[in-house]
Amino acid sequence: MSTEQLLQYRQRMRTELDRVLDFWLKYSHDTQHGGFFNCIGKDGKIYDDLKYVWLQGRQVWMYCRLYRTMERFHKPEILQAAKSGGAFLRRFARVSTGGSPWKCAFCLTRDGQAVKVQRTIFSECFYVMAMDELARVTGDNDMQVEAAQMMDQLVHWVRVDSSGLGRPQLPGDTQVCNMAVPMMLLCLVQQLIEGRSGEEVDKYKEVGSWCVKEILQHIQRGGTAILESISVEGKELPGCQGRLQNPGHALEAGWFLLQYSVENGDQELQRTAVDKFMEVPFLTGWDTEHGGLFYFLDVDGYCPTQLEWSMKLWWPHCEALIAYLMAYSQYKEPALLERFSQVYDYTFRHFSDTENGEWFGYLTQEGKVTLDFKGGPFKGFFHVPRCLYMCEKILDSILEK
Repeated sequence: MSTEQLLQYRQRMRTELDRVLDFWLKYSHDTQHGGFFNCIGKDGKIYDDLKYVWLQGRQVWMYCRLYRTMERFHKPEILQAAKSGGAFLRRFARVSTGGSPWKCAFCLTRDGQAVKVQRTIFSECFYVMAMDELARVTGDNDMQVEAAQMMDQLVHWVRVDSSGLGRPQLPGDTQVCNMAVPMMLLCLVQQLIEGRSGEEVDKYKEVGSWCVKEILQHIQRGGTAILESISVEGKELPGCQGRLQNPGHALEAGWFLLQYSVENGDQELQRTAVDKFMEVPFLTGWDTEHGGLFYFLDVDGYCPTQLEWSMKLWWPHCEALIAYLMAYSQYKEPALLERFSQVYDYTFRHFSDTENGEWFGYLTQEGKVTLDFKGGPFKGFFHVPRCLYMCEKILDSILEK
């Protein structure tokens, strides 16, 4: 592929990132109560004022990352927005349930009253990401300490005792290892050790090694499938749950593992990240008739029980773009760049809204927009800007070389 084509890719990523950022700066800020509106229609109108802690934390992290690492985004209004979001989180996100001072709500009212708590770790994970990145741009050591303390609690819930999450162990319920858990902890490890050294970093490196080991157990069926959920012994589970594949999640795990393995000089893990966590889910997950990645698949070819299984969602395509461009930057294999181009063509043709800005998130199998909002309970200022940001940075590095 020519340098000219790579330059065109970079310019598109740059332009799209600027447009996406403008959309959220214009429509999502709650100047009365702080934090961000999450439920935003296609043209920027707020259709619900509930605030989701996952998305509040993600938006703080994304603003801070752009402010800290890209000169054109080193602007006071971006920093102020991040501080406002961080203050809202610190004041309202944590709720006292089950005796734990670290549990966070999933959903809040506009003025910060808790509405719902999930019995998972993910609100807390995005709280850690937000606090650590905000500490990096403000120099507020208290935030960094708070992020480290919550990380300790997360590791305890995952590896020692999960009772603080409030999920009872029912007699017919089988313990399951979901790939999302070690994936998310590995993401936090990379966040917390970036640019740091010392005893605390050594502790996180041990957690990172554990996460990698857990993720690799999801390679099943002799290396021909990445299964989303497995038993605590690392074996395939019976029934629909055990057969479930999530191509986008596997691709995201792929670039997490590739990033980790490059930083640690682990060439075998690098190859596994590409061959197993990128190629395997892509080859099984790509819709050869209509294009795009399926949301869910059954490894034995049954119809998945998730009603949205055949839809094309924005975030798996974001993860695929990052994964294949990162893999190409590492190996320079033309086939990897061809995969990136294939995903790129589909993604920008179907998801990007050239009229109102930002991206649509939910398409039919045939590629038609079926839900036209730009922000909802699970779609916020994160997957799209993170993808565009990372792809722009990777293309910068490729072109410089």
